[in-house]
Amino acid sequence: MKNKSLISKLIYLIIGVILTITTFIIILGFRNENINQLSSNDKNFIEVRTPEIPSEVSLFGERIPLESFDIYERLEREIIVNTYLHSATLLGLKRSGRWFPMIEKILKENNIPEDFKYLAVAESNLDNVVSPAGATGFWQFMEATGKKYGLEINEQIDERYHVEKSTLAACNFLKEAYQKFGSWTLAAAAFNAGFNGIEKWSNIQQSKNFYNLLLNTETSRYIFRIAALKIIYENPSNYGYYIDDDEKYAPLKTKEIILDSTVSDFTEYSKSLGINYKILKYFNPWLRDTNLKNNNRIVYRIKVPVDNSMKIFND
Repeated sequence: MKNKSLISKLIYLIIGVILTITTFIIILGFRNENINQLSSNDKNFIEVRTPEIPSEVSLFGERIPLESFDIYERLEREIIVNTYLHSATLLGLKRSGRWFPMIEKILKENNIPEDFKYLAVAESNLDNVVSPAGATGFWQFMEATGKKYGLEINEQIDERYHVEKSTLAACNFLKEAYQKFGSWTLAAAAFNAGFNGIEKWSNIQQSKNFYNLLLNTETSRYIFRIAALKIIYENPSNYGYYIDDDEKYAPLKTKEIILDSTVSDFTEYSKSLGINYKILKYFNPWLRDTNLKNNNRIVYRIKVPVDNSMKIFND
């Protein structure tokens, strides 16, 4: 009896081992089949490669000397970072359809190289954001700098949020910086580090060429980030971004209403324009309060939509 019991146990053990091996083989085969399928159909999702680095690059009409290994590697770093910063880069590409036409127009009117639109992308990703240090708007002006270049900034009005006016202020800054440094690249660097920062390091190192200067990490990367954004935005499909023009956000169609008096309540004022408070503030984010004390009767231009781009829903 003991022998029969031992034989039965041995048989069950062999059967168990066979079943285990068979199951493992089936699972392994299924996994390999899925991997092969992914490899052939969805390579972009499982392969990470070095993005294309152009052999020649210019920024603001000035050549980037890529023959220097450190210049090449600094540009490559920013192309890699922004290529694989998927959500931010895709959102910036979509927003560019709405904001680039306006920014390009103001840059052209002020004889500023068109590439400076990518500086706004580098600063804010084309969004009215506020940095931890208090830099505000598309162009990330600090309060003192914004006021210096003509922006009204107080508790009720903050024109750093006014895209057209802040773009004009950026143009005025850049024109002054170009006159001072004789280079659009250094003018852009000054937008990040300030006049004093660029002048200090330029004098210490006895060079007026950005690519010869040893600067702080943020400013050192800044110019290359702008260049990388230009490269990706000009040929997005080369970097894995497939976005048609009709997928980009369209420019907002608006008309202007003159406001030259005090407003006691922007909610009621909005209703008088046929819109609501949310729509008023969406199109005029530079209005920072619920009312406006305008005793000096300053003329402001309020934007309101001319179509049904923002609908008022029934309460």
